[in-house]
Amino acid sequence: MTPPPTLPPADPVSVAVALADLRGDLGTGLAEIKGSLALLVQRAGQTDQALADQRTDLEAVEARLAALERRVWTASGGAAVIGALTGYAVQFLA
Repeated sequence: MTPPPTLPPADPVSVAVALADLRGDLGTGLAEIKGSLALLVQRAGQTDQALADQRTDLEAVEARLAALERRVWTASGGAAVIGALTGYAVQFLA
């Protein structure tokens, strides 16, 4: 079995510079992630608001449709009554 290779001794200054570079890269990456998350949270809020607006609009349209259906049924019932009365009137006149 061969012994593991030995690394040359590291220069403390170069190690400190490398660690500072890594720290800077890590800080930059975390800032980008935070910015992306903030954007996603903002878009989710906008989507929730748009969904709530759509729900309100849908409820208004459903209320209008229900009112229209009531009018149609009332008008058709009235037409049936008028038709029946007209039939009786024609029967008596004939």
